[in-house]
Amino acid sequence: MIHRRIASETAALLEHSPAVVLTGPRQVGKTTLALEIAAGRPATYLDLESQADRARLVEPELYFADHADELLVLDEIQRQPGLFEVLRGAIDRGRREGKANGRFLLLGSASLELLAQSGETLAGRIAFAELAPFDLTEVGAEQLDQLWVRGGFPESFLASDGDASLRWRRDFIRTYLERDIPQFSPRIPAETLRRLWTMLAHNQGCLLNAANIARGLGVSGAAVGRYLDLMVDLLLVRRLPPRLANAGKRLVRSPKVYVRDSGLLHAMLGIADKESLLGHPVLGGSWEGLVIENLIGLAGEGVDSSFYRTSNGAEIDLVLSWPDGREWAIEVKRTLAPKLERGMRSALADIEPERSFVVYSGNERYRLGDGVEAIGLRDLCAELS
Repeated sequence: MIHRRIASETAALLEHSPAVVLTGPRQVGKTTLALEIAAGRPATYLDLESQADRARLVEPELYFADHADELLVLDEIQRQPGLFEVLRGAIDRGRREGKANGRFLLLGSASLELLAQSGETLAGRIAFAELAPFDLTEVGAEQLDQLWVRGGFPESFLASDGDASLRWRRDFIRTYLERDIPQFSPRIPAETLRRLWTMLAHNQGCLLNAANIARGLGVSGAAVGRYLDLMVDLLLVRRLPPRLANAGKRLVRSPKVYVRDSGLLHAMLGIADKESLLGHPVLGGSWEGLVIENLIGLAGEGVDSSFYRTSNGAEIDLVLSWPDGREWAIEVKRTLAPKLERGMRSALADIEPERSFVVYSGNERYRLGDGVEAIGLRDLCAELS
């Protein structure tokens, strides 16, 4: 069992909130984590994809009242969005009766749809946490290459061999396209989404050009926006926004787009192992995506993430911005001999971050220039965690 970093955070949220929503893509380990948390207290688990479990909630008010002294874990909550209104009443009654916190743990495979439903009815009664695939702090630095090639989904990462891992990821992609996505947006053809996902994979870490994608898919630019919104909502694609605070520069305003899990990225491109990856054009984008996902996840809630790029070539791959105004500038290089390039120097002069790093594929840590460190992913993850 690999301990999930977010387990203690989720348990702490339950101590201070009546309900906690734990989101994450399918097969990322939400149910396993929820059952681990529930094992330490009186609890009941219901899977809302199970007809038998849904039948228990024909009268949800009565069911919640009968289990008022337990933690109720409701899996795939987006299947029954009408429950949020009932949950509000149950939480308010519990508060009046002195049963304030730790009542409900809600698991969902989508972000915005779930947040919209809960935000309308459970404002002030609910907390949120997101479970991502494994990160480097969870699996250990010695397994960095396996994490990079296979990705962080537990079944893929822990597969008996590379072939089994790749087979699982291909089945996962097919299941998402053919079964899961139509539940959220039945009017979007699965084959169109497959082609979109593949296009994004080939352009990992590039600026979004919706017009080019629209021409390739034979749809409108507005349709591309809707399709991409869905992939982002399902926590499969990251849309990294530009940092636009510098009004005195001509800034790039298009977001950069990443397939969030490197293993899924490689499966869509037919990359089976590290040797194949090292010779593939997506090598740099794949490494950049892995680094960015790990760092954003470890930075935690309340830390904004963006990239910085100007029309004259000044660029930073990732800018982390804390609520107190601190910023870290992070450039990502797949090399053993990183250099402080002119574009990064210019960007650092523009944004004046508190700390600056170049993340590279080695393990040594040393200064590249005034205020800029070359650092391995393991050490920078440790700094953030």
